[in-house]
Amino acid sequence: MNIGVAGAGAVGCYFGGLLKKAGHHVTFLARGSHLTAMKEDGLFIQREQDTIHITNEFTNDPSDLADSDLILFCVKSNDTEGMAQQLRTSLNKHALIVTMQNGVENEEMLKAIFDTDRVLSSATYVQAFVEAPGKIRQQGRVKLVVGELGQSTTSECLAIVEEFQKAGIDTVHSANILERKWHKLLWNATFNPLSAVSSARVGQILDDENLRKTAGTICSEVVEVAVKTGIPLDREATIAKIFSNAELARDHQTSMLQDRLQGKRMEVEAMCGFIVRQSADLDVSAPTLHSIYSILNFFDRKYVEAK
Repeated sequence: MNIGVAGAGAVGCYFGGLLKKAGHHVTFLARGSHLTAMKEDGLFIQREQDTIHITNEFTNDPSDLADSDLILFCVKSNDTEGMAQQLRTSLNKHALIVTMQNGVENEEMLKAIFDTDRVLSSATYVQAFVEAPGKIRQQGRVKLVVGELGQSTTSECLAIVEEFQKAGIDTVHSANILERKWHKLLWNATFNPLSAVSSARVGQILDDENLRKTAGTICSEVVEVAVKTGIPLDREATIAKIFSNAELARDHQTSMLQDRLQGKRMEVEAMCGFIVRQSADLDVSAPTLHSIYSILNFFDRKYVEAK
């Protein structure tokens, strides 16, 4: 299978690297010093058990992904429309696109550009980060939940799930992928924005009395929004699961915190802005999340102004 990785950061490089190791032809679309390092020395993926070294097919030209059968769509949510429009003009008309992004809004944008039957979605559970240009470090559990957005591509989606499994990736199929992604968003909304504001890792939030209390308040707010949106879940059981999963990711530096420390734009809208807007539309009170959202928006405006 010809696979293109649109947005070869930590997540794209990790999954693209495993698929490359499994024998697929993978082209990594990247930029900046990360791309330069990969072109010069290849891509290194450091896992807890081994190191994978990938030595070819790195580019900054979206047209180099034209012959892909499958696109791993891994750009930050802020760049979704721009990247999708670039790919639309050159991409093979039969190629499928699987979004591995945070949030639950990217799917609608991708469906509008590529058509529903070409878009798959995934809830992506991986602790990976760019340790240095050209070097990815992964730790902890890895799991993918993948599902189709259109009923006509169920068989294709199942075939892709099988290829991921053959590559050694713990992958399952879901017929209700957006519901699964909502569950992931609840975890992200609880810990990502708070970590970005406080500069704390997940374990530090759990161990600090005040931060943990704030996380609990945010969690209650976002779960209430999800319930009012129509997501079927048990409030108390969901909150308990979010915090038990956090215990498994104590050393995790969230993606929003990584972006802030690196002076990059954060996924403010995907991680919390969407829920803030939903809370207003549904008349659900979410003052704690709204306060953190306003702070993060201020940080992001400073980034844009600096650019």
